Amino acid sequence: MRTFIYFLITAAFVYGCASTQNDKQMGSSDPAATANDTVRIANDSLEYEIIIIEPGFNTFLNSIARPEGYYSQSYLENKNQFLVIEYNQRVQQPFRFDPNLYPQQIDYNSQIDYGYEVNYKLYNYFVYFSRQYNQRFGVPTRI
Repeated sequence: MRTFIYFLITAAFVYGCASTQNDKQMGSSDPAATANDTVRIANDSLEYEIIIIEPGFNTFLNSIARPEGYYSQSYLENKNQFLVIEYNQRVQQPFRFDPNLYPQQIDYNSQIDYGYEVNYKLYNYFVYFSRQYNQRFGVPTRI
């Protein structure tokens, strides 16, 4: 599980830096767009913590994504299971898929009940990721 956490932190950091540089090069400097873009999910009893630092993800979560409770937990778990498998396969194919987009595998065990919040935010991260970086998965990521 800690691998999953490190993955999200690393991915968010890499993409966050690249996105910020691209915005500055284009002349866009909206500090409100990148403020408060850290999403933290923690559960001490299960000993996991997920931190997503991705410019624009928090805004996406609050404005575009379906509200919490829209999807059932079983629906989100199902989607996440398939999305994580496909994502991890892309990590293992650096010549076919951009290693900057897929730097590290996600450690997601479908036998563990992560709860609704984790599954909701993980699924919405995949939705955001596919929209932001124009990536298409075998399992549709819709909002």
